Amino acid sequence: MLSGEIKMPTKFLLQKSASLLLILCLLGPVKHGAAQVVWEYHGKEIYNYLTRMAQKGLVVFDDNIRPLSRKYLADCLDSLSLKSTRLSAVEQKELAFYLQEYGLEKATPGVSDTIRPRFLKFDPYHRWRSFYAVGQGIVLMADPVFTASTVHGTGKSFNRSSSGLHFWGQAGRHWGFQFFYHDITESGTGIDFLKQGTSEPGYDRRDTTRRKSLNYTPFRGNISYAFRNGSLSVGQDHLLWGYGENGRIVLSDKAPAYPYIRFDYHPFPWLRFNYVHAWLNSNMVDSANTIINPSGAGVFGGVRESYIPKFMATHSLSVKPFKGIELALGESIVYSDRLDVGYLFPLMFFKVYDNIVNNGNINAGSNGQLFAQISSRNNLPKTHLYGSLFIDEIRLSALFDRAKSRNQVGITLGGSVTDVIVPYLTLGLEYTRIQPFVYRNLIPTQNYTSHDYSLGDWMGMNSDRLIYTVKYTPIPKLKCIFRYQSTRKGGDGTIAQQYLIQPQPPFLFDLQRLQKEIYWQVSYEWLNNLSLNAYFSTQKNDDRITLQKTTVTTASIGFTYGL
Repeated sequence: MLSGEIKMPTKFLLQKSASLLLILCLLGPVKHGAAQVVWEYHGKEIYNYLTRMAQKGLVVFDDNIRPLSRKYLADCLDSLSLKSTRLSAVEQKELAFYLQEYGLEKATPGVSDTIRPRFLKFDPYHRWRSFYAVGQGIVLMADPVFTASTVHGTGKSFNRSSSGLHFWGQAGRHWGFQFFYHDITESGTGIDFLKQGTSEPGYDRRDTTRRKSLNYTPFRGNISYAFRNGSLSVGQDHLLWGYGENGRIVLSDKAPAYPYIRFDYHPFPWLRFNYVHAWLNSNMVDSANTIINPSGAGVFGGVRESYIPKFMATHSLSVKPFKGIELALGESIVYSDRLDVGYLFPLMFFKVYDNIVNNGNINAGSNGQLFAQISSRNNLPKTHLYGSLFIDEIRLSALFDRAKSRNQVGITLGGSVTDVIVPYLTLGLEYTRIQPFVYRNLIPTQNYTSHDYSLGDWMGMNSDRLIYTVKYTPIPKLKCIFRYQSTRKGGDGTIAQQYLIQPQPPFLFDLQRLQKEIYWQVSYEWLNNLSLNAYFSTQKNDDRITLQKTTVTTASIGFTYGL
């Protein structure tokens, strides 16, 4: 948790970045199999489909880090199609459905290819598209985005609608690009303006004074270059690391999407490396750089506010020592104030560098973390077992000493088995526990957050969650989910308790609330990217602060297109 910074001229940084890009461009032509990278949204149903196929041992699917490229998903589907005789009738129909979606990713356009722009037509793979064009080494696809739903329940009655645009494509053998704009409006009563304490992704707050409407605009986009056995991407998106049924303790989609530089390298089928440098939002005004705005005197306060810069760097290595077994180890650092060129080096040992450049001064340092995961697929037939560990701070010399230990860690243990009794029925069980003071730092701009939303699990520190899941697909593309979830949440405590008090406060000290939820969801993807959705939930809340017990029901029905 110690760090600092190195001041480097901007010219030096630009030179290094240009050199790296030049090296990657030179590496690209070495292998003609280099594929364009267009990241697929991490919430697509294709991930669940391929995860289950990997759980059955029918395909190798490396999804510890999401999002994955559309080309990679297409390759996995092609590999699976070679084993189509081992699929059930429902699985075969879904395979054909997904092959339609990712058909255009399977072929690289040549210079001689010429297809006029097509509007509201079927592509060569019989996938209906709003717009697509292929020619002169370019593939371009576009879809509008529309959603509409209504939500009703205890103390709430509001509508959610949205519109936007998604276009993506590839240029030549190496370049991929993507643009996703989504404008969302909620109007009515009972709107959740904070979106804290739930797994629903947070948003970039604008106007929260209007109590009957809420508008926010998620954006994702990137430009990527594929080179030999890897890729370099610059853009904005959610980045997920690890496994979790309704949350992830390392990196999740709770915080709004943030800008990043992403580097992926997989020199061998059994070895993968990932590096990300991200620009986060501290949501804290930098008073030293806030200036008086004479021309705006009397208007909006008459000041020009500046926010304290905040960044994150993370890298991880994944190894497959045996068939179906994957081990992953990673490190991250959250730092603030100014960009530090040392964290732009993918192979840097962040915590060591942090201590060196900041002279071991905790008041000058940054917030470092270590994390790990183990995953086993189909070693027990049709079963996926996984465990994730997130270490914010740990004192190994006093690991089991109650009086001196500082075990500020989070852990997730889970598993599922599919084709139970009937085909396509999956049962799952997962437990997540996050010790007190995890994700928080002495310096508030270096909390493990962006826009004040957790980068890790949405529950935050001093909490745990137990989940039972039942998933069933009775007919192709009809997804039925039942989930029972029990969560407990303790208090945040004080900075003095976190750093000075021994022994540390016990797990779930200052208990705040208990919550039990039963959740049903049904969705049907009628056409590619056109889904009908409905859910119903019942929450029993026990507020230990107000001593009130309440039951909250929520029901929703709607559709999405283009997501």
